[in-house]
Amino acid sequence: MSREAEDATNPKVSIETDVPETETTAAPRLRLSDALIRTFDVRSVALTGLFILALFYTMYFMRSVLLPIVLALLLSYLFKPALRGLAKLKIHPALGAAILMFGIIGGVGYGISFLAPPVAGWLEKAPYGLARLQQKLMPLKKPMEKVAEAGGEIQKLTSPDTGSAPAPTVEVKRNGMAEMLYGRTPEFIFSTVLLLILLYFLLAYDEVFLTKLVKMMPRLEDKKRAVSIAHEIESHVSRYLLTVTLINIGLGIAVGTAVAFLGLSNPVMWGVLVAVLNFVPYLGALTGITCMTIGAVLSFDSLSYALLFPATYLLIASIEGNFVTPYVMGRSLTLNPVIILLSITFWGWMWGIAGIILAVPILAAFKIFCAHIKEMEPVAEFLS
Repeated sequence: MSREAEDATNPKVSIETDVPETETTAAPRLRLSDALIRTFDVRSVALTGLFILALFYTMYFMRSVLLPIVLALLLSYLFKPALRGLAKLKIHPALGAAILMFGIIGGVGYGISFLAPPVAGWLEKAPYGLARLQQKLMPLKKPMEKVAEAGGEIQKLTSPDTGSAPAPTVEVKRNGMAEMLYGRTPEFIFSTVLLLILLYFLLAYDEVFLTKLVKMMPRLEDKKRAVSIAHEIESHVSRYLLTVTLINIGLGIAVGTAVAFLGLSNPVMWGVLVAVLNFVPYLGALTGITCMTIGAVLSFDSLSYALLFPATYLLIASIEGNFVTPYVMGRSLTLNPVIILLSITFWGWMWGIAGIILAVPILAAFKIFCAHIKEMEPVAEFLS
């Protein structure tokens, strides 16, 4: 049958197809102004802001509980490869986790007992060492004192006479360090015990939580995706933490060996200090260089020779930061330096020294998580 015959037999179809599309018959289109109004709804933004503030307040208020949980989760990622190695030897996960826990506690205890005498010696020499440090820095201090005196004279000439001097006040100083340690000891003990218990159960019952999560998924496709994301995040975070730990240990060994050849006492203590501080990017190296400068100035009479030690530390740390770490970590595990500093600042304000140490692992885990969620891939790219 020809097209003319079809149109003749079915005039309704012909009329509908020939009528031009008008504003009344066309599908409604979403205007840009409507989209902006829906996206930037004032109430939605306000509720989101209040939710974020409440979340931050909760994290700050519950830091004594959240810190052990986060640290236990990160340490479980670090030690899971060792646990799976024990599982290949036909060792039950619960027994393997117990072996790892005893090894961790024994290693940390031995390290503390080994490093306690040199650290106590440095603390005992601290008052005498500060006096010697002031004497050695006297040539640099005199010009600064003259500048300060000149500034004081200028201020006296420019400021009006205020009359009689105010009466002196008597202030009783208390030992803030002792009070802080006394007040934080119960909290520290509670956090440590909670950390060890959580770490054991996370290692002993590795697959239980993932199995529960898979059972909650309604479709088989969602189950496979959840398992894939969980395994990839675990693999990447474990690789990141293990790589950073090995790099820091290598840096500590290199710096400790170098200062030992140069003649600085207690090189093992300095190596451990360098390795621990290097978990905090930028700020850790700066703190380590400052401590080594003070220790070298107190140990040697020649100021020029003492400055050789922080220079050596700076050289080795620069090689590690600019060549070793980028080559070993690769682009997939590198982070934006500006975001790192912001993360350190935020978590240091939120959780103190522990937050500073955990800032980069938390940021790396969040970046890896975002990289495996399609909707959050731009966030991962921004953090890289």
